Amino acid sequence: MTPQGIGAWGELPFFTDHWPGIARALGGETRQILPPDADRFRALELTRPEDTRVVILGQDPYPTPGDANGLAFSVSPGTPLPRSLRNIFAELETDLGQLRLDGDLSDWACQGVLLLNTSLSVPAGEANAHKKLGWDHLVRQVLDHVSKRPTAFVLWGNNAQKLGKFIQPGGHLMVETAHPSPLSARRGFFGSRPFSRVNEWLTDRGDSPIDW
Repeated sequence: MTPQGIGAWGELPFFTDHWPGIARALGGETRQILPPDADRFRALELTRPEDTRVVILGQDPYPTPGDANGLAFSVSPGTPLPRSLRNIFAELETDLGQLRLDGDLSDWACQGVLLLNTSLSVPAGEANAHKKLGWDHLVRQVLDHVSKRPTAFVLWGNNAQKLGKFIQPGGHLMVETAHPSPLSARRGFFGSRPFSRVNEWLTDRGDSPIDW
């Protein structure tokens, strides 16, 4: 059954061909699965295909209970910032002079920034354990669909950049840098100015900028 509240995303073949098997696998899990069921498709609920202007790809949800809220890199309100998100906010402050302390990025999602993880589930404490569950089919189809019109794609790190082959050619903005994790942020993420680059591209197209 197609999840409720995801609008036109539900028309993707994934929900007929792959989601039933994934749902059965999740239903048979004895481990705690994150984020909670109600938040699993939150990225698709908050950012419909027709509203998507920017795509930021993450990996899998945070494996610490209480952190993941269904949006890539985002955490539940009041949660201490994970290190990657801390680096993202440090670059935001350097880039736009904007200080942000709250790690809940739902306001970005509501402005057309699709914050999509490449896996939408993870067992608590076991990062990447659902990497081969089949979520990649959804991500490929989402990228193919949204790239039918010009979109800004922010691909941080090799895992995200490998998925670039599923983006159709077009007048896109491609921001491809190192991942903001502490292990790689100094290899090209810091100083990359992704936020101003996206906003400049949007305004050049006559679109409104994102309030990051």
